Amino acid sequence: MRILLTAALLAATSLPVSAQNWKDDYRIVRIGITSAENEADRMKRYEPWKAYMEKTLGVEVELFTAGSYDGIIQALAADQIEVASIGSSAYAAAYTETNGGVVPLLASQDMSGATGYYSVIVTRCDGPYKKIEDLKGKAVAFADPDSTSGYAVPFYNLVQQGFNPNEYFGSVTFSGSHEAGVQGVVAGSFDAAATYISDIDGKSGIPARMVSKGMIKEGEICKIWTSPEITNGPITVRANLPQDLVQAIKDAYMKAPEADPAAFKSISGGETSSAKGYVEVNHERYQWVIDMRDWLKKQRRS
Repeated sequence: MRILLTAALLAATSLPVSAQNWKDDYRIVRIGITSAENEADRMKRYEPWKAYMEKTLGVEVELFTAGSYDGIIQALAADQIEVASIGSSAYAAAYTETNGGVVPLLASQDMSGATGYYSVIVTRCDGPYKKIEDLKGKAVAFADPDSTSGYAVPFYNLVQQGFNPNEYFGSVTFSGSHEAGVQGVVAGSFDAAATYISDIDGKSGIPARMVSKGMIKEGEICKIWTSPEITNGPITVRANLPQDLVQAIKDAYMKAPEADPAAFKSISGGETSSAKGYVEVNHERYQWVIDMRDWLKKQRRS
């Protein structure tokens, strides 16, 4: 009886130690932030989230920014960051680059229950371009080669609709970020640019956020083309992380809307956000994006 009791006590006291093991090796958890907007605004929006994650995980949290989507993908591949919120195309690129070394955990959901968003081509509202046909021979900017809504989805769908960007438009440029593309349209550097909206009415997304930040004026930018719905990109972690750490990260994101509404709202788009929370996702949900990227690569080679 004494032996059984001793064994039971040892098992009971070892459980909390086991649950804390990941903190011995991961005293800092690093979060990657993609380049949809300028770095100063990115850091400002994520500071409340950094504080929330430090409090929730019980370890130091660092924010990792990169000048391009590929910077985040390479950071995941090189074990320089543990987690990142990335678009579907960036996840597909990371999955391919790491030979399956990343895992999708969660995707955001809005108040209506939707878990997708839309790529749009925007122009100046006071300009002459009202439909895609009007952009023949014009200068069009995509955001980044690894952006889902800023490149992969609009390029793929425009080709399917008979508007191969490399042939139909006068020039195709990568602006470096969604905001830079929209700003370029406002300034007249581009005739049109690809970006995204979170709801079909455009009440949230990049243009609405830029208006709320005073970067552009209300009514300056109008969409003239909209893609089919795109699956929201996942909160992604490295596959080689301890399962306890993965679960802790997942729980922190899931609980955020109620545990720290301000931090959640900040990373979800600020005052224009319609985000409600997160739903669980798996790799199969993004296989179509990997297939689309393969198609795009073949087009570039040919």
